[in-house]
Amino acid sequence: MAQLKSNFKNMVLSLSLISAFAAVTLASVYSVTKEPIETSKIKRQQEAIYEVLPPDVQLENEPERVGLESGDTLLVYKANDSNNQFVAAAVETVSHNGYSGDIRLIVGFDKEGNIINYSVLEQKETPGLGTKVVDWFKTDVNDQSIIGKNPASNKLTVKKEGGEVDAITAATISSRAFLEAVNKAYNAYAKNTDATTGATTNATTGATTIESETDNDKKDKDE
Repeated sequence: MAQLKSNFKNMVLSLSLISAFAAVTLASVYSVTKEPIETSKIKRQQEAIYEVLPPDVQLENEPERVGLESGDTLLVYKANDSNNQFVAAAVETVSHNGYSGDIRLIVGFDKEGNIINYSVLEQKETPGLGTKVVDWFKTDVNDQSIIGKNPASNKLTVKKEGGEVDAITAATISSRAFLEAVNKAYNAYAKNTDATTGATTNATTGATTIESETDNDKKDKDE
């Protein structure tokens, strides 16, 4: 029996040492990789901002923070021309209703509120389906593209719900979440500029609507 106790103690000691070593190793790896990851994210964000804005613009020093009824606070990056006149803005926006999590993007608007371009910062959607949000809504095929459209005058929701935009095939949930983020971006833009507000109520309070409509999508066996 004494021998068994000794072996048990040794086993516990060994496992404790291994666990401690693993914890120290993971902490060390995290501390080493944290800064490069953050630097990479900031670089990607800056690239995305300029990607959705006209060429040769100058960003104002600090972005404006705009709170929405949904509870989200969006960042609005105003851009001026060489005469320091406002010409466009890039809005960092998010939907929490993607099929696999948040969809984050930056949307560019000209001074009339027309969409210049968008760039997806983060998405975890299904490969080959929801991941198509990266390019689908800027591809000029049928009614896919939102480029040049204005949420004040165009109903930027999926067609199956009375909107004007073709959803990604078999990925209605991802499509709806993406368009929700775009409408949120416009709401923040319109609040922060002289653009005419025209986004639908769902754009600001879309979370509840998205959840109930997501249930319908599951019945349709869409992503």
